[in-house]
Amino acid sequence: MSLSDQSSFRPTLEALEQVLDRDAVAALITIIDGPARAGAKMLVEEPAVVTGSTGDRNLDRAVVKQAAKFLGSREEARTFRVRDFAPALVSYSEVRLMFERIEPEPRLVICGAGHVGAALARLAGFLRYRVTLIDDRAEFLTRERFPDQQIELVTAANWAAAVSQSIGSGRGVSVAVVTRGHNEDEECMGAVITSEADYIGLIGSKRRTNIVLDRLRQAGAADEKLCRVRAPVGLDIRAVTPEEVALSILAEIVAERRGGKGLPLSAWRREDV
Repeated sequence: MSLSDQSSFRPTLEALEQVLDRDAVAALITIIDGPARAGAKMLVEEPAVVTGSTGDRNLDRAVVKQAAKFLGSREEARTFRVRDFAPALVSYSEVRLMFERIEPEPRLVICGAGHVGAALARLAGFLRYRVTLIDDRAEFLTRERFPDQQIELVTAANWAAAVSQSIGSGRGVSVAVVTRGHNEDEECMGAVITSEADYIGLIGSKRRTNIVLDRLRQAGAADEKLCRVRAPVGLDIRAVTPEEVALSILAEIVAERRGGKGLPLSAWRREDV
């Protein structure tokens, strides 16, 4: 690669650094081979904020549209030929591009360090999530219980304040509210519901979670926000132990992050029988 090529890519690389600094989401597209400028890069953010170029305006427009579909698929990386998404661009039909998803490392904020919260923190840490575990009982948040230094332990003098500070804007963050009672649930959910968290889950029976959601609605929470809450939290695996409940919660979080359906992979086989 020549010095001039490196210079032309610099704005894209600088924009990439800014995306990472903001914990934003974007697609990085690189031309791999074919009759086009090999190595050319574009960065397409959500919404369509574009840096860089393939060198052709029509191809740029087609790539931007494909980038939106790619980001919606939740895939981490995939290669495409131009003919796969823009067959009208005949002169570029054999050009191959790499689409890569750029996003912050997955974060999980857990409200409540009881049996389920503790099991969830350990399991999420094992899956390399950045975990923040919050509770108002300091004795539940000790390094004897959680030796993994990647698990951040936050003692809450005030639940709402601690939760708000931990989740920030919510981008790239999943939140599981698994506290010990209604009051704690409501304090946490009051802070979470106004955020842009990728995933919000609330533990409890249908009756208990309905009570919390109804009180949030009465306090002014918008229905479109409340509809996003997974309550009761987790996938139905008939979980019994705290570890099984944690597994069902994290499975739902991963499915949401990856765009999975949470269905048996073998379902197609039984349908054909």
